[in-house]
Amino acid sequence: MFRRTFWFSTGVAAGVWATTKVNRKLKQLTPENLAAAATNKAIEAGHRLKDRAVGFALDVRDNMAQREEELGDALGINAPVDPELPAPRRHAAIENRNNPKYVERPTYSYNRNEDH
Repeated sequence: MFRRTFWFSTGVAAGVWATTKVNRKLKQLTPENLAAAATNKAIEAGHRLKDRAVGFALDVRDNMAQREEELGDALGINAPVDPELPAPRRHAAIENRNNPKYVERPTYSYNRNEDH
């Protein structure tokens, strides 16, 4: 008799445990909970992506400043100015002398409606 009671109570306990497990899983699989879980994961991924992008931008800015210093030193732009020498002159890298900056507009109009 004791063995039957033991196995009966063990079966009841296993059934209750399995039922609560299944009910918890079913609650997790409702559309509202799935949407909330997907939203939370998307927000976390967005934060991670933003942090990586900010870190990348800061790295680019630091390396850009470092490279500008290296180029300035190599070209002599950042060199201290000697009071005996004139200041270095800067010229445009490309200057198009064939195309003037200001073009005079013609006095006549191409608008055909003005003639009528």
